[in-house]
Amino acid sequence: MKVLIVGASGMVGQGVLRECLLASDVSEVLLLGRTPIANTHPRLRQLVHSDLFDVGAFEAALTGIDACFYCLGVSSAGLREATYSQLSYTLTLAIAGALARHNPALTFCYVSGAGTDSSERGRSMWARVKGRTENALQALPFAAVYLFRPGIIQPLHGSQSKTPSYRRFYQWTRPLLPLLKRCFPRAILTTEEVGLAMLNAARRGSGRFVLESRDIAALAANSQQSGR
Repeated sequence: MKVLIVGASGMVGQGVLRECLLASDVSEVLLLGRTPIANTHPRLRQLVHSDLFDVGAFEAALTGIDACFYCLGVSSAGLREATYSQLSYTLTLAIAGALARHNPALTFCYVSGAGTDSSERGRSMWARVKGRTENALQALPFAAVYLFRPGIIQPLHGSQSKTPSYRRFYQWTRPLLPLLKRCFPRAILTTEEVGLAMLNAARRGSGRFVLESRDIAALAANSQQSGR
């Protein structure tokens, strides 16, 4: 299958990209982002545009795609709701809308977050915006939309967050996270598990469309037990 990764330069996106390039059933990986990444592979192609809001400039290249793994996201810290909505809702729906027009059989996997507010009426600004984004994505004419709501994610295989505060958090907790992962295997995920779970959602679907941490871990385990 041909997959598109949006946001492959972020921590989660790096992990998802690694798993896609290791998967024997992925024939091509197309990356959409603002800047190129320093990674080369025979099955990897990069679609670089400085302004991702200008979907018309690259929409023609978004064809023949079987699955989209949307990992692009920003921290809400210090942002007004209008700005955060523009980056998290408007941009996501612009890209997803273009994909829906050209790939009706596509499976769309969206990285949201634990605590997302599907009612869109809660007190948490980021949770409302993420909930509105999830609801809008589910209304698009895709074959399936899977909403991933991870909590804490342990970066593996060199994956690293682009957000300074997150990088500091992972530096401080690096010795502790593996222990917590062993104690609470379904509560703390790894970047590898998120990537494997997304691939399995695209391959054979899932019984749930909203995937919390334990659901993501269970979906990833199917690959790990079968040696991918």
